[in-house]
Amino acid sequence: MNLKNSKSKLTNYGGHFDVDTKKLKIEKLSNEMNKTNFWDNQKESEKVINEINVLKTKVSKIETLKDKINSSLEILDLGEDSEVLELISNDLTEISNNYKELELEVLLNGEYDSNNCILEIHSGAGGTESCDWVTMLLRMYTRYAERKNYKVEVIDQVEGEEAGLKSISILIKGENAYGYLKSEKGVHRLVRISPFDSNKRRHTSFASVLVTPEINNDIEIDLKETDLKIDVYRSSGAGGQHVNTTDSAVRITHIPTKIVVTCQNERSQIKNKETALKILKSKLVLLKLEQKKEEIDKINGNKQANEFGSQIRSYVMHPYSLVKDHRTNVETSNVSKVLDGEIDLFINAYLKMEVE
Repeated sequence: MNLKNSKSKLTNYGGHFDVDTKKLKIEKLSNEMNKTNFWDNQKESEKVINEINVLKTKVSKIETLKDKINSSLEILDLGEDSEVLELISNDLTEISNNYKELELEVLLNGEYDSNNCILEIHSGAGGTESCDWVTMLLRMYTRYAERKNYKVEVIDQVEGEEAGLKSISILIKGENAYGYLKSEKGVHRLVRISPFDSNKRRHTSFASVLVTPEINNDIEIDLKETDLKIDVYRSSGAGGQHVNTTDSAVRITHIPTKIVVTCQNERSQIKNKETALKILKSKLVLLKLEQKKEEIDKINGNKQANEFGSQIRSYVMHPYSLVKDHRTNVETSNVSKVLDGEIDLFINAYLKMEVE
């Protein structure tokens, strides 16, 4: 890592490290808070407070990193002999890691990037193979969440007929969970020697991933009862403590958009319905955002495909080892590490591509 180049970027506060603009925004929002009628609209008030907190956290991290770089440069000014270099070697590693992390984090400036997210995995063509692939992807995202100190809760799951899962929905809780994982939306392709094939033939499996930001219940979405089809059924989850002894699982279909949401992790039908409605609202908000983006892309002449169903990444385990993201062309031969949750390489490249 080049300390002087990093100092220049942080000192000039250019691009994503534009602290001056962030401070002006904080000041503007703080002035809003000081108004006598600030709490008249509690929803808007909470939104302003949350935005201020997010901005303050980013500014604090940028300025802390700048101070560390300046401190190391001051030591370097004493001379670049072996003793000085040894003195700052540990600091340099920490600065490099913090810089890379911060460089990525400041890219997360979307309206819902800081939110928790709902991640769904659905099996595609391939029968048992694809159901097993869903389980593998679930493990990958769970391991990733563990590395980020995120919490994972199962919302709904459907078991495969022979093995694995036909589909699963999980709630991932943590700062910027949606901002990072939104890059995973799309079709994931696996090529391997099938463990279910006695002839040890190579199989190709597909699974689709959907990522939705978790939206607070106070969001204003006009849901008409006539637009909703609500079905109640018995849980199909795993055995033991997760079994619902009553028909408490809920499926809600939004007729105009054909969006289907299911929830069966709660024992109460009422709670499952509340969770399903919350997820439905989140999906409708995301749909509006995507439609707006498509309109802007058309105006700007942006022809880049950005639709559900597009294959985004291939995981090849035979006849060679390779994971390749087809949007950024980033690749690695270490398939096992990727499937063990080390997907930052692909997430980082995608976020940087989105702002270029």
